[in-house]
Amino acid sequence: MSRRAAREMVLHLLFSNEYLNKPGRELLDAELGAERLNSLSAECELYEKPPVSSQREYIESSVIGVTEHIPELDLYIEKYSLKWDVGRISVISKCILRLSMYETLYMNIPVGASVNEALELAKRYDGEEAAAFINGIMGAFVKNELPNE
Repeated sequence: MSRRAAREMVLHLLFSNEYLNKPGRELLDAELGAERLNSLSAECELYEKPPVSSQREYIESSVIGVTEHIPELDLYIEKYSLKWDVGRISVISKCILRLSMYETLYMNIPVGASVNEALELAKRYDGEEAAAFINGIMGAFVKNELPNE
């Protein structure tokens, strides 16, 4: 499994947790078990093979980290979504933004890589307009919150 596939799996988990509302560890235990992965493999090729240990570490630290920092990450989203009602941002775009912001703040993922991956996820799951919106928010976020990047 590539880092891109692991990031996509994190996005799936974060999105589903918008409706499940579980703590990160509980979500991981429920959704990354062998039985659950097996049931999902019929629906999505991403789940055909379990993540290797390095990707599982990334998935676990991302899911736990993002879920623990949602209030902080949402404040950044609100701060940089100027002239845009945060309630109108799609759930999937919020999850993508949270993940990219968390990666750049806490995981030492290079900003360019994280933002590029966020844009690819947005194009795939929410369309070109969402990608442009996410690009704008991440650009302002990086400029103001990570000035050394």
